[in-house]
Amino acid sequence: MIAPERLLEDPPAEAALAWLRRSGFAEPERSARELRSIAADPEAGDAFRSQIGPLLDTFADLPDPDSALVHLERFVRAGGAGVLSALRHRGPRAADALLWAVGGTPFLAEQVIRHPEWADWLTRPGVLSRPRRARQVALDARKATRGHEAARDALRLARRREVLAVAVRDLLRLSPVEETLGALSSVADALVEVALDVAASETRARAGAGGLAVLALGKLGGGELNFSSDVDLVYVHRGGRGSPEAHARASALARHLTAVLGETLHEGHVYRVDLRLRPEGRAGALTHSLEAAEEYYRRRGATWERLALLKARLVAGDAAVGREFGKRVAPFVWDRPFDAEAVRQVLRLKQETDRRLATRGLAGRHVKLGRGGIREIELVVQVLQVRHGGPLRLPRCRGTLLALDALRSASVLATPEHDALSRAYRFLRDVENKLQMVHDTQTHVVPEDPEELARLAARLGYRRGRDADPAGRLRHDLAEQTGAVHQLYESLLGRLVRTGSAP
Repeated sequence: MIAPERLLEDPPAEAALAWLRRSGFAEPERSARELRSIAADPEAGDAFRSQIGPLLDTFADLPDPDSALVHLERFVRAGGAGVLSALRHRGPRAADALLWAVGGTPFLAEQVIRHPEWADWLTRPGVLSRPRRARQVALDARKATRGHEAARDALRLARRREVLAVAVRDLLRLSPVEETLGALSSVADALVEVALDVAASETRARAGAGGLAVLALGKLGGGELNFSSDVDLVYVHRGGRGSPEAHARASALARHLTAVLGETLHEGHVYRVDLRLRPEGRAGALTHSLEAAEEYYRRRGATWERLALLKARLVAGDAAVGREFGKRVAPFVWDRPFDAEAVRQVLRLKQETDRRLATRGLAGRHVKLGRGGIREIELVVQVLQVRHGGPLRLPRCRGTLLALDALRSASVLATPEHDALSRAYRFLRDVENKLQMVHDTQTHVVPEDPEELARLAARLGYRRGRDADPAGRLRHDLAEQTGAVHQLYESLLGRLVRTGSAP
């Protein structure tokens, strides 16, 4: 480490510039100017100069040190100087948290630059020591929306602040992948619940709130949400076809809830809401009575809907209605045979997805839908769950990792198969999260650009110096994991088709 004062000389010595280059700064002259600018700040300067060595050590681990330093200066100018000064009393983790917030991804940087008080909260002792519980998130969100004319924007800000904390814990490797997925799901659970309160307050005068249950499917239903995911929701309500008033009330509330969550306002959206998994999909009513939903699944439910309903979970609204829905759809999910033809239907749907990706040149880079991707793991797990869950009385786990454990315990999966699928699932979900937190966008495609790939590798924990070629190592690991998944996908599901028997 070069003497810190040498880095602040004007003009900088060649030794200082060389050290910055070795630390990952692509534009050392510009970076030296940024360092001098922060050091000259009346409020932050003393604190920055006293910590410059340890801070720059962390900069070397960031995906893009140059951009991180620019963002740090913007943060100081935007009102973050006091936070920088407070770091001296908050320990090394606080400094690391701030630097990963400003340097982890552009999206995270913009949050703390716009809201320096969030960085102050984030770096306080204890905030990052454990995931926040849904109850605490909901309590804070309710305080922010209570009596607030801009309650919808308050929900959007609540989501951004909570996701910032989850992301920084994740980038600091303070939480394993499954804990990160669970934390993101807890945030969504809390905000959907509070959003239902907001929607009810908007509709009560003319529509009321009674009898609506909000069920999550997909990643949220499984408690495995990612950073920029849609939330797959299904609305069901009390009151049969002979209750048009109940249906109208429930529909009005469901429509408002969808808007509270999904409309793009000044502060963006809370969550994009995907309602395509409801009975009859886009052609169906927005909400269904318990009787109508039960009749639909009994008479017209498709094979893929049996798999989707494995993850159905109440997240807000009438708990009794949610429990009753689960009882009524259980025979559709569990009691019918899941034979070779049902498996063929699943494989045909996946093959159509494969063809679409291949025409776009994405088959090997799409971590969700591509060859050996997340979807292939989920399909293996869900098919085996439905095929064996009834007779073997498996714990009917919604989450993929828990279901894998249950399948191993029941000897449906051998230990090596379980271990390979669990390892790949954690790895691919980690990659997916790191892709999505860059710009808070729903992307699943690994970049081809070498610099972007190197930044992705840094977010995943591949380090310069320790890994001679972080991007190359990531490519190798990605190919290894997806190759193992695809081999098991073909062998486990293919065997069911060929023999009609269990693997």
